[in-house]
Amino acid sequence: MLEFNNSIPLTMGVELELQIVNRRDYNLTRGSDDLLRVINKTAHGYDIKPEITESMIEIATSVHSDHHAMLAELKEMRSLLVAAADKLNLGLAGGGAHPFQHWEDQRIYPADRYKLVSELYGYLAKQFTVYGQHIHIGCPSGDEAIRLAHLLARYIPHFIALSASSPYYQGVDTSFQSSRLTSINAFPLSGTMPFVPDWEAFNAFFNKMAQLKIVASMKDFYWDIRPKPEYGTVEIRVCDTPLSIDTAVALGAYAQTLASYFFAQRELQPLQTTYLTYTYNRFQACRFGLAGTLIDPAGGAQSSIQQDILRTIEMLADAADDLGTADAIEQLRVRALSGQSDAGWLRGCYEKSGSLNDVVRQQSAVWMTQ
Repeated sequence: MLEFNNSIPLTMGVELELQIVNRRDYNLTRGSDDLLRVINKTAHGYDIKPEITESMIEIATSVHSDHHAMLAELKEMRSLLVAAADKLNLGLAGGGAHPFQHWEDQRIYPADRYKLVSELYGYLAKQFTVYGQHIHIGCPSGDEAIRLAHLLARYIPHFIALSASSPYYQGVDTSFQSSRLTSINAFPLSGTMPFVPDWEAFNAFFNKMAQLKIVASMKDFYWDIRPKPEYGTVEIRVCDTPLSIDTAVALGAYAQTLASYFFAQRELQPLQTTYLTYTYNRFQACRFGLAGTLIDPAGGAQSSIQQDILRTIEMLADAADDLGTADAIEQLRVRALSGQSDAGWLRGCYEKSGSLNDVVRQQSAVWMTQ
């Protein structure tokens, strides 16, 4: 049986998967061990670790209630990472996918779990060289985590569209704003959590899956949103890693503000119909970003994702003021109003230079300095 370790409501943390590139042609390079070796020469106490392939590194914040403190911590972590990367002549970059790397060139990081993933999923493990932001929101109980996860599902297209930063993949313009999630879709345990009413029912589902030997732990589920019982959180997993730290923090604050609103509005209950429109809305966000169409599962009304975000931000105004997230929410409102995303910025870089190598150079410069 899974025990949900209750946490303080509305605490949060984020994880960011980063690209490691060389500074010659800005392709991915197997630099995670060298980078960690240099970083760990300094006593730092931060959560910095390798990921599934050697051209990735993941950083995770500590637990925060205030997004300003989380931003300050991420800036300190970035300073440590950039200093180490400079010593090794490496670059670090945000973005959901490297524009021109080839998956067959990647090497699985030699950790037991990643070896098992590679043995099970074959070439899909190397294709998993994509880069995401995960957002954790603290919940007071397993029942509240299930409720929150279902309520957040309606707003998943917002997080995809606002973070979209993977228009290029394997040297090709995919025509998507976020191509990263198509790699995750290939895994058999991707998708969405079943529509269970509470933690007891979730445990019954998990136990059955474990008895069938389909899963051994929650890590085996690659769902867009999942409860994380050992942390006492709900984890949102759909975001591309943004190009800048500021955007990553604003997205964390948006999730925190939505959760605050849902915790306060007890009359709001999850709707199973959310999952009737879920896949369509998710695709629209990946393909078209802010310009995509969103179908409201409650009444069937259609609008652009941009319009839905702006309406939601209005709905959250009081919650944002009470929580102290109004500045972060305003940053996302301006982004939505502009109709531009990191994906659009990357395409603009390519239009000017005609070089994907130069695109990566510029996105690396953004993450390492802004």
